[in-house]
Amino acid sequence: MPKAITIVTTTDNEALLRLIRLLTWLSPGFPTGGFAFSHGLEWSVEAGDVVDEATLADWVADVLRYGTGRSDTILLRHAYAADLDDLPALCALGTALGFGRERRLETCAQGSAFIRAGNVWGGPRVAALLDKEVPYPIAVGAIAADHRIGSDQAAAAYLEAFAASLVSAAVRLVPLGQTGGLRVRATLERRIAELVEQTRAAGLDDLGGACFRSDIAALRHETQGTRLFRT
Repeated sequence: MPKAITIVTTTDNEALLRLIRLLTWLSPGFPTGGFAFSHGLEWSVEAGDVVDEATLADWVADVLRYGTGRSDTILLRHAYAADLDDLPALCALGTALGFGRERRLETCAQGSAFIRAGNVWGGPRVAALLDKEVPYPIAVGAIAADHRIGSDQAAAAYLEAFAASLVSAAVRLVPLGQTGGLRVRATLERRIAELVEQTRAAGLDDLGGACFRSDIAALRHETQGTRLFRT
């Protein structure tokens, strides 16, 4: 019997290239400095809010569903759909939504670094945002649009990377083992998929959150005595 021949079309190649780029941009090795931020989790660990896998899973799930995760996904989607002229106002809105100095530092430091690194691949939206203060989700939405990566895929990858970063911080802070961290990430998959669906038609009026303990943690972290993370 002759061996089967696999034919890869140009369309398949383009889809694979987009996937590879998305994986590169949202990987831990992409130079955004994300390893330095804990999103207030460091204070939550010290305060006793997060002490094991179960409390970590609840904490991250709440941040995704009711806090930064949801708002960031809405901003990402609007950056994806925005005209070039609308991006500066969207950046200003995203910056203003940062709750406290450290939250603004976290999103803008990573977003601006992401745009500088993403400029290797080019694109009109990325070029328009160079040397500007850019919230992280807006940076990801802009480059995804430039390279015709689906907004659902970009949103899912962004949320998974955000959750993974928080879990990684907790593995060091609680501490938890690597396997424990992976179990937490596995429990968050459905939450992430649900959030991608729920934000698909969300408008800017839907921005906002109700994750108050996380917001307090971000403020308290500014004056925390011993710190491993910038936020």
